[in-house]
Amino acid sequence: MKAFLMYRDRDFDPKEAPPPGFADLIRDLELEVLAGAMAAGDPFLLEVARRALLSMLTDVPAVSYRQDILRDCLANAATVRRLYDLAVEAIEREKKHYWGVSSRNAGFLLHSAVDVLHIFLQTLKKLRREADAHAQGFTSDGFTTLFAMLQQELDDAYLATVEAHLARLKFRDGVLISARLGNGNLGIGHVLRKPNDDERPWLRRRFARGPAGYTFRIHERDEGGARAVAELRDRGINHVANAVTQSNEHILSFFRLLRTELAFYVGCLNLYERLAAEGRPACFPTPVACSERRYTVRSLYDVCLALASGRPVVGNDGDGDGNDLFVITGANQGGKSTLLRSVGLSQLMMQCGMFVPARSYCANLSTGLFTHYRREEDAKMRRGKFEEELQRISVIVDHLSPDCIVLFNESLQSTNEREGSEIGGEVIQALLESRVKVFLVTHMHALASRFHAGNIGNALFLRAERRGDGARTFKMITGAPLSTSYGKDLYRQIFSEPV
Repeated sequence: MKAFLMYRDRDFDPKEAPPPGFADLIRDLELEVLAGAMAAGDPFLLEVARRALLSMLTDVPAVSYRQDILRDCLANAATVRRLYDLAVEAIEREKKHYWGVSSRNAGFLLHSAVDVLHIFLQTLKKLRREADAHAQGFTSDGFTTLFAMLQQELDDAYLATVEAHLARLKFRDGVLISARLGNGNLGIGHVLRKPNDDERPWLRRRFARGPAGYTFRIHERDEGGARAVAELRDRGINHVANAVTQSNEHILSFFRLLRTELAFYVGCLNLYERLAAEGRPACFPTPVACSERRYTVRSLYDVCLALASGRPVVGNDGDGDGNDLFVITGANQGGKSTLLRSVGLSQLMMQCGMFVPARSYCANLSTGLFTHYRREEDAKMRRGKFEEELQRISVIVDHLSPDCIVLFNESLQSTNEREGSEIGGEVIQALLESRVKVFLVTHMHALASRFHAGNIGNALFLRAERRGDGARTFKMITGAPLSTSYGKDLYRQIFSEPV
């Protein structure tokens, strides 16, 4: 039994190794804020959200597969939450009941396994009822396959057969075991036998003569004899106990997998409902192949800033189809870093099959996403700040491949502008020649002007808008780099004095 709600042909593994540079992604894009909103206080949802946000899908059909499932979840939120609760309920009840799993006593092991299997059976019945009642409301391949599996493999005849077997495994009428004599007249080849069903009325069975055969009785104080008979019983039911235990593990693994994969979609529901309650737009993006260069967005905003601040945030439009390089310059505190973070967050959300914080969004997928943000000085002075920046760039380059995306935010600011612009220009030029898509936020006029003056046909230049009175609109407009970042505006704002 498989869920197949995250991938069409394999299970989602939350313990899979994260992608290279994941620690920087979490820090620079503030993914903990996004994962926390998805979790809504649930530790398990938080763990799954963290991992799912980094499970970047790199082909369009895989993204579309998850998007279709998420659309079903948004249209049937109550049903999806019930399915998740049923999986959680089965797992929690198994934890409370199956405390004797490590016991070597076959009789005790079988008794516990049968009780747990009965618990699982009741939950499977509830899942089947959910499938019968709501399957017609789901259209995605993932949920259609899941519900079809529940209805076909858990039909009434099968469930009745399982219940009959569980009742028989209680051995209320004793255990029938056959054996052969081995060396020294020791019993070997113990086999549990199915007892003949006696369909006579109970009154006739009560007064009928017993079957002819050799019998013996153990005295109630004969502890040794009781142990010997118990050992014979355990030998006979040992294989059955192992089989039932394996069945439990199989069904438990299904519930765990179902819980894990549904947890991602429950997290998406939590996030979507919160954004909707705050009146913030969200849409399903249109992904295109990694080899293309698409970037057309409307009202894209930083979802983490919106969640953390609780205030309205400014959205930005972008028309960057065909571009490999995006250079973002302009006034200090004009929203450049916020735009860069929104680009990274939306790329991750799109590539894990989620909606994105925008009114419309179309972009190419990437084979990997990396960030290079400015860092504070190394407190332990193991290396200088400039050396540390170069070291991180080197690590990123080691993991790059064509069609990756790199986000640079005020990189190489730890040296003078001339040196930083020269090194930064060479690095970015090499990335572009290797078909790496680059978003660059910089205050270094020499660096930005180098690419603008070079008339690179696949570059888009954006600038943080500033009004004549120095006010920031936090909107990005198309424009050439300026030689100033308007630091005077901040001086006046902070010190209220003329410059």
